[in-house]
This record gives sequence, C-alpha cells and structure tokens, in this order.
Amino acid sequence: MASNNKKAGKERELMSARDLLKALAPYRKPSGVRSIWELVVTIVPFIVLSVAAWMALSVSYWLTLAISLPAGGFLVRFFLIQHDCGHRAFFNSKKTNDWVGRILGVFTLTPYDNWRRSHAIHHATSGNLDERGVGDIDMLTVREYRAASKSRQFWYRVYRSPIVLFVIGPAYQFLLRNRAPLMFDNDKRRYYISVMGTNLAIAAIVATLIYYIGLGPFLAVHLPITMVAATIGVWMFYVQHQFENTLWDGEERWEMYEAALKGSSHYDLPAPLRWITANIGVHHVHHLASRIPYYRLQDVLRDFPELVDIRRLTLKQSLACINLRLWDEDSRKLVSFAEARSIPA
Repeated sequence: MASNNKKAGKERELMSARDLLKALAPYRKPSGVRSIWELVVTIVPFIVLSVAAWMALSVSYWLTLAISLPAGGFLVRFFLIQHDCGHRAFFNSKKTNDWVGRILGVFTLTPYDNWRRSHAIHHATSGNLDERGVGDIDMLTVREYRAASKSRQFWYRVYRSPIVLFVIGPAYQFLLRNRAPLMFDNDKRRYYISVMGTNLAIAAIVATLIYYIGLGPFLAVHLPITMVAATIGVWMFYVQHQFENTLWDGEERWEMYEAALKGSSHYDLPAPLRWITANIGVHHVHHLASRIPYYRLQDVLRDFPELVDIRRLTLKQSLACINLRLWDEDSRKLVSFAEARSIPA
C-alpha cells in the first residue's frame, strides 16, 4: 500500500496547481458533528483556563501569566475557527458560518464581515507585486527600497523590526486597528455595522467582567491572554508568506493558483503546536483550496505526500525568517538587508 501511495505521488508531481485544486475537491465538505466537536474542545478549555488564571491571582501573578500562555493558544483556535467560517469551510450552511464567525469575532477582537472582506482580497492577490496592501504585511522589493527616500527606508526598517512586527504590531492591530472599519468600495454600510456591532458586544462583555471582578483583575488576566494570542497569530501569518523561497510576481507573470501553492509555506510544526494552531501551518494547501476545513488538511498531506515538502519550514528554520525583509526580483527570493547590500545595483 505504501509503495502504491508513493507511486501515485510521483505520478501527481507533474500536476499543475490548477489540476491539484480539482483533485482536492472531495476534501471540501465539512462534517457538522466534527465542527461542533472542534468548537467544544476549544471553548471549554478556554473558559476553564481563563477562570483558572483569574483564581491564580490570589496565589501568584506569575502563575496567572503561566496559565495565560495556553489560554492564549486556545484563543488562537477561536480565530482559526472564525477563519474557516470566513471561507465557508466550517459548516455547510452559509448563515451558520457567518453567525458563528461573528460571535467568535467578539472574543478575537476581529469584526468578522470586515475581516472576511480583507482576507478574501489577500487570498485573491497573494504573491502579486502589483496588488499589495490589503490583508498582508508590507514588503518592498530591493529596487523599491533603493529608490525610496532615506526617511522611507528608515520607517520601513522600523516597521520590519521584530519589536514592531511581533510586539507593537499585534497590540495595535487587535486592540486599536480592528476598532475602525476598512473602507471598501462596495457595501460600506455592512462593514461599518460589522465593526461597530462587534465593538458594542466587546464593550458589553468587558463592562460586565469589570463590574464583577474589577478593572485590575480583568486587565491582569485578559490582556496577557489577548497579547499571547495576537502575537502567535501575527507570527503564524508572517512565516506563512515571509520566507526565503516564497513566490512574488508582477501582474503580467503572476498566476493565482501557482502563487497560492508556492507562495505559502508548509509550516511543519510539532503535533501539539499543530493542533493548537488548527493546522493553519498547512498553508500552501489552504491557500490553494481554502474551502477545505482545517481538520481535513492533514488528510490531504496523507493522501498527497508530494505536498509535504513543498515550501516546508520547520520550527527551527522559521526563526531565520525574521531577518528576511526585501524581495529580490532577480534571484526570486526574500533577502535580508545585509544580503540586499551585496546585490549589484
């Protein structure tokens, strides 16, 4: 059986990304029972850990912070279930996907409809150098950086620094930026309602918790949980597209399906981290076939072993991605500032 799977995998190596997308169609159907179970095993532990972190305040704040780490992990799972709902991949019903996504968006501090629109743009333009700017991390090419003013270069360096990307950036995005709607051209009223409705729901829950446990305990417990989740989320998004052999092209050369498969990494995490991040590390498959529920992505890798090594990154290898900040159009890879200096003008 193993040899047959290997042979089949070799035969499929020649499949284009477009043909592969068709082959993955059978994996798109979600299971209602499995999706409900995924909600249960995410929500219940999150509540238990949040209560435990609050009770630990009377023992040691260090204990509270220690509990905040796994609680933040479960909050990441909230976001990834919301993410699957946004792709209509978690339930068969569009309405169920949308309302579960909206409710979870209150806890992830992410207005669902507004985010869903920006994320759809990200999927539709990922890897396209001429369509950067919505739902992605700002990135310049080596040529663009060299042509930029000294002031622009300075602020780009600040923006791409680890402290901004992974500490200040997550706090700004989830605590502040998500409180205001993105102004899309169509149906602006819908996105305004999405953001303001989410803000009102957040305010009601926060006010209730502060009333019962106090402002100090609320901030001591929920701020660390939120920041852990936000930082993990931003890091995951970063390494899924900002790695050395990612793929970027101008409009005339860009092909959506190839960019989806080869411009997204397979972040091959240890099993516990893979579970807590809901298989989002199988990002190359997700970007190619976003309607596949996250709990079926490992099935795809099992049945299509040739996909395992495409743009594969281990946890150790991913740490080197921090220094990659510019896209070199000539060598077609992401490079560091130091490497960019050695590239002939």
